[in-house]
Amino acid sequence: MSMRQSQPELKQARQQVMASTQILQNLIPPTVSYTTQGHVLIIGPEDLARLAADSLPTMASRVILANETITSQDEAHLEKVINAAEGVESFYNKLKGIKGFLGQFQVNVDADEGGVAELSKVAIRQAHFDIILDLSSSPCINLEMLPVGYLYVGQDEAKLTDAIAQIPDLVGEFDKPRYVKVNAEVCAHNRNGLNGCNRCLNFCPADAISSIEQKIEIDPYLCHGAGSCTNLCPTGAISYDLPTPASLHSYLEKLISRYRKEAQVAPVILFHDNMNGSELITEQLSGDVLPIALEEITVASIDHWLAALAHGAREVLILNTDSSAPTLVQMLQGELSLANRILDEMGQPQRLRLINETDLANLAEPLAISTTWPVIVPMVHTVTPNVTNAKRDMLYQAIDHLNSQAASIQTQVAIANVPYGQVKVDVDKCTLCMSCVSTCPTQALKDGGDKPALHFVEQDCVQCGLCESACPEKVISLVAQVNFDKESRQALTTLKEEAPFECIRCGSEFATQSMVHKMVEMVGAHSAFSANVERLKMCGDCRVKDMFEDILQDPEKQLR
Repeated sequence: MSMRQSQPELKQARQQVMASTQILQNLIPPTVSYTTQGHVLIIGPEDLARLAADSLPTMASRVILANETITSQDEAHLEKVINAAEGVESFYNKLKGIKGFLGQFQVNVDADEGGVAELSKVAIRQAHFDIILDLSSSPCINLEMLPVGYLYVGQDEAKLTDAIAQIPDLVGEFDKPRYVKVNAEVCAHNRNGLNGCNRCLNFCPADAISSIEQKIEIDPYLCHGAGSCTNLCPTGAISYDLPTPASLHSYLEKLISRYRKEAQVAPVILFHDNMNGSELITEQLSGDVLPIALEEITVASIDHWLAALAHGAREVLILNTDSSAPTLVQMLQGELSLANRILDEMGQPQRLRLINETDLANLAEPLAISTTWPVIVPMVHTVTPNVTNAKRDMLYQAIDHLNSQAASIQTQVAIANVPYGQVKVDVDKCTLCMSCVSTCPTQALKDGGDKPALHFVEQDCVQCGLCESACPEKVISLVAQVNFDKESRQALTTLKEEAPFECIRCGSEFATQSMVHKMVEMVGAHSAFSANVERLKMCGDCRVKDMFEDILQDPEKQLR
């Protein structure tokens, strides 16, 4: 790269490149629809709730659920409250729970004799409320990302004014993107009734993900598109749709390549959300920083970060704002720590950072990393044929390329709780029953075909633990690690193999040596088999023939 250009030149290059490079989007993105008629439930102190109801005279119905004491005993205030929202009924039942979203809120309250009643059916003879305005001192729904149609304002006058203005506009039919999709075929959550990976369930700030009949289900009406599930999913079973992972990868590769060519500088990639984060992006931003707006900052995951560096970016920044859910920030910090450790192991500087608004205003000095780290030869992404896990494939392509440009290490680094690593087998106790193979969602474990053998490909293993749970002999253990040796990681290794057992009568191969020996050991001593233990060493056909021959020789034997 040549001598650094001036800021006006860099900004002009950025403008040209970003204007000519677009993320490929689905022309007709899948959506979900909300339908509302305008039935509003107002929860909170009765005086504030009644005054709020009075400000919503055009709604189809207004119901008050008074759950806190009146906020003021001032006479003028109370008189105003008494005259407000005439005909609007107040209920004083204890709130038991709220479920749903815009147009479909079910609110359960205490009823007589310890029962539970649906408030909408009692109050307005409707199956649900459409909108909830919550003026309680703390939210009645305890989620970091609240359902659409649930407006929590507490006792903040400004928020209440905004909500009163919004609510009348929430009547009718509304569409929202269906942000993510699930491919159950490659999901590692559950196989054959066994529990495996639960990574997506632990980090959804909207509580939109659940395990229903042993399958991961995402409620598109509750989903805010936070992206934590797609970020953490090790198999790619949950993927973002706006943009798709592949579209974002393609966009990053083109953007970085074109900018490097135009500006003769390795750029910095800055991921930010398209609401609060976008407001912080101004013309003051250094010309070599390329801002990329996403629905949420967690839409781009570890494979995108490392691929951006491999394509020739010199640093990746993620802009965190006060609007980011704490759960998302916690998840991001863990993934960034892992990615930076990977860079550190291979001898590269840690070039992935979560920054805030203050950091954004003072980027000049941190960006000087370009003077201390040599510019790498950009990676050219290759599409691996018949790959079952495109996310994993891209991640390792990026790691291998970055490693080749640094120390080219071939070590294995043990890191707890990561979805990468090995399967270990106690070969002395394994009977090659192949229960592990039948439950492996990524085909990291494979059988030997015509020969009794268990094979393994480390790169495909997501450490879900299904094989460990499925093993009847309990001889499987997992070793979480990042393997920098590409050859051994991608190789088909043999965990165990043995000669097949031949039927002692016809000579055909019908089981493994260890399986037959174990059957003889476990079952042979039983009184039902002790006289015929040799049958355990026969194939199924010969075993039946031997039984009938025995009966023909002594027909009354079975009766004795």
